[in-house]
Amino acid sequence: MLKQFLPNEHVKSVLDITPENLKQKGVKGIITDLDNTLVEWDRPSATPALIKWFEEMKRNNILVTIVSNNNEERVKAFADPLQIPFIFRARKPLGPAFKRAIKQMGIQKQEAVVIGDQLLTDVLGGNRSGFHTILVVPVAQTDGLATKFNRFVERRILNWFRKKGMLQWED
Repeated sequence: MLKQFLPNEHVKSVLDITPENLKQKGVKGIITDLDNTLVEWDRPSATPALIKWFEEMKRNNILVTIVSNNNEERVKAFADPLQIPFIFRARKPLGPAFKRAIKQMGIQKQEAVVIGDQLLTDVLGGNRSGFHTILVVPVAQTDGLATKFNRFVERRILNWFRKKGMLQWED
């Protein structure tokens, strides 16, 4: 059961994920979380480096869809200026939003990756739905109230993985 919380990969930042690496895996689309994955949870818009990353994905024909548990106003305000499709109030870790994202992109499950900063929503949801999952280090050191509880649980799960020798990366 706990293996459902173990991501396939771990990177420090989405900026470390390259189109070349994704193409080698046969990836044609990215399902990504928004808050603390792409930008801080309280930052309204993309950073210049993140805009460049989105442009690089687009140039390489890799589709991106933002799948967030946040409300429409927050996600739309971030995604619309970038012309990135999005799904809000996704109810992750439940699977329907992930399935909707690949359907919108017109790709198969094995052609997509799920990127996020939380084990309890992004990784669990992606793994349960059969996607390749990539965990990123949270962009911000602060979280909203619900996420603070998730982080507490995540630390316990990660410590268990560490004790079992199942983590393939360093903190």
